[in-house]
Amino acid sequence: MQRIARRGRALKLADGRVIAFPAVMGVLNVTPDSFRDGGRYLDPVRAVEHGIEMVAAGADIIDVGGESTRPGAHEVPAEEELRRIVPVIERLARRIRIPISIDTRKAMVARAALHAGAAIINDVSALSFDPALAAVAARARATVILTHMRGLPETMATMAEYRNVVGEVCHYLRRRIRRAVATGIPRSRLIVDPGFGFAKRAEHNLALMRGLPRVAALGCPVLIGFSGKALRLGLTNAGERERTARIAAAEVTAVMMGADILRVHDPGPTAAALRVAALITGTIRI
Repeated sequence: MQRIARRGRALKLADGRVIAFPAVMGVLNVTPDSFRDGGRYLDPVRAVEHGIEMVAAGADIIDVGGESTRPGAHEVPAEEELRRIVPVIERLARRIRIPISIDTRKAMVARAALHAGAAIINDVSALSFDPALAAVAARARATVILTHMRGLPETMATMAEYRNVVGEVCHYLRRRIRRAVATGIPRSRLIVDPGFGFAKRAEHNLALMRGLPRVAALGCPVLIGFSGKALRLGLTNAGERERTARIAAAEVTAVMMGADILRVHDPGPTAAALRVAALITGTIRI
């Protein structure tokens, strides 16, 4: 299978594996209430099968989450989160070669996930929810994704007020980068996510799309996620086919403007769109 990469851009994990950019992160929610696929993969066997399917479709990273962060979602106890994610990560790590990410805000969950085989921590709170999480990441030499979000999933919808959304998001991420480095996480192991859909309305998402070069100028790889709840760019509603086309177009545009990792529920169309873009720009690798 052909794979594509932006020339000269890659992320090396502590275990020596390299993620070439642009990369596709497949979302594997083992939750009953996530926005798009809640309840479909609660069974660990089905979840692992879906993870393997996403790898075959073109995913470069699998992001496992046991707590929904959709607007209005309530916090899940760490014990329940562990019950959901640990069996999946343990089994998946034995079946796939690509890196596994754990989508969590909690140190206890991250520690167990890393022990089970994860290599990346995807924290929507940018290491602010649980003060112990940064130390866990530093000791494990894990790569960390820092996301811009205001408030909590329960409250973020009420906090989408900005004077300059791009400047404020960049300022926040810059401060979280400094904080992560101060706690012992090398800058080379940090990824930033401007948080489309997290305390953002349609006009904020569109401004952030246009401002991606400024986010990339922070000096860390940039991850973006256009889930169903996030791709609100002021367009009229449409069916599933139109929605898929819009997301693919937005993702290719985002890569052209500085994004390095695309977090998606369906890796196939995204990987295909990136292969076409790479063919045109001459950046295909085998």
